[in-house]
Amino acid sequence: MNLTLAGHDDRYAVEQLLLALFPDTFAGEAVSALHRGNTWLTATAKITLDDKTVTAARRLRASEETVRLRRRILQQSMYAAAVQLLPATPPWGALAGVRPTKLTTKHLLEGGTPATAAKMLKDVYYVSPDRQKLAVDCSVSTVAAARLLEPRDVSVYVGIPFCPTRCSYCSFVSRTIGKKTELLEPYLEALIREIEYTGALLARSGKTCRTLYIGGGTPTTLTAPQMARLLDAIRHNMDLSRCLEFTVEGGRPDTLNLEKLRLIRRQGANRMSINPQTMEDTVLRACGRPHTAADVLRSYREAEEAGFTAINMDLIAGLPTDTPSGFRRSLDKIAVLSPANITVHTLALKKGADLFEKRDNLPSREDVTQMVAYAGETLRALGYQPYYLYRQKYMSGSFENVGWSRDGLDCLYNIYMMEETHTILSLGGGGMTKVNLPDGSLRRFPNPKFPEQYIQMLDTVLQQKDALFSLL
Repeated sequence: MNLTLAGHDDRYAVEQLLLALFPDTFAGEAVSALHRGNTWLTATAKITLDDKTVTAARRLRASEETVRLRRRILQQSMYAAAVQLLPATPPWGALAGVRPTKLTTKHLLEGGTPATAAKMLKDVYYVSPDRQKLAVDCSVSTVAAARLLEPRDVSVYVGIPFCPTRCSYCSFVSRTIGKKTELLEPYLEALIREIEYTGALLARSGKTCRTLYIGGGTPTTLTAPQMARLLDAIRHNMDLSRCLEFTVEGGRPDTLNLEKLRLIRRQGANRMSINPQTMEDTVLRACGRPHTAADVLRSYREAEEAGFTAINMDLIAGLPTDTPSGFRRSLDKIAVLSPANITVHTLALKKGADLFEKRDNLPSREDVTQMVAYAGETLRALGYQPYYLYRQKYMSGSFENVGWSRDGLDCLYNIYMMEETHTILSLGGGGMTKVNLPDGSLRRFPNPKFPEQYIQMLDTVLQQKDALFSLL
């Protein structure tokens, strides 16, 4: 992409919109210009693609200029030009951010109604009616979840960046235990030290854990004795008396058995995630996942036998070799189980994933459109409601990831983390702590990404915890 700016330097705002509108390689030329007159501030856009040139303009009274409104007309003009080249109107209109519900949630918290929030998305950002409803419904859940919080509350994330094998679509920083088994024990020792240190800081500061999430990677890559040590450390060092929700990601059914699931439930976890991604065995093989759909069903039944009533299951629309009919079969098979949550992701091609270079046998945009539409229609018909969503760069069809829940069983951690409603303390390799400051701003504190770095830099990690708790 060759983007030229004239009269302004708001490159990020315009560039991110172009990436969202043209998620595949964009070989054209784009120009974003801003002209300042006595009365009007005028944004113009010009895009040349495949020997076709289109233009558009939007304006704002110069006396009303703010950074937000200036960027808005720059994006609106670029969007108005881009839609003349696109094969279909983008469902998210001129919204480029990964958290479109930030707008609607803010609107509701400031006294707006769902109807006026939807109108804002339509009039200002050109969002389609179904995405308007999706965003507003999720914001309603966010407002309800925010009301459960008190100023002393934080959420805690514990990361286990290891997996049995690497899936072809995965771009997360994680180690496959086939190659790095020797890292598991020293990593667990370092993580337990961070848990002990953070637990003491929580106690001294008077902060309380409202939700707890053990994610990855695949946390259940740990053996049962290793998992027991981790859960013991959490329970002995953190006050969970106010914890509403304690989730462990099972993820891969080939890492689960009844013994391990009973252990996790007995140690206080009340929510489990079992993520097939697809229930088509041929698609599982194409993604490098060695388990089968039958293994998923076995793991789900064992989780129920272990006492879990809140279970999440993930699917991905757009996986290699998948088809609309195959995706429908996958969704129907897990919907029959009636899990508390079904999360429907849209494939995002990230640079760290094997698929980014190969891109073999991927469904078309039209196929992914059918998959996403079927998921929304079917889950609403079954009584599920959307409760959180986010978007990613390079996402197939420029769609979204949506969490659906039945009977109001929203995953609170997902809402708090994605909507940044309060502080999230992240422990372990690759963790990102987000501290909500009293002035409404957000400070980020990253842990080292790779397990080796995390182990080596643990003393620095603990010092950083001191610094962020001084802000809390």
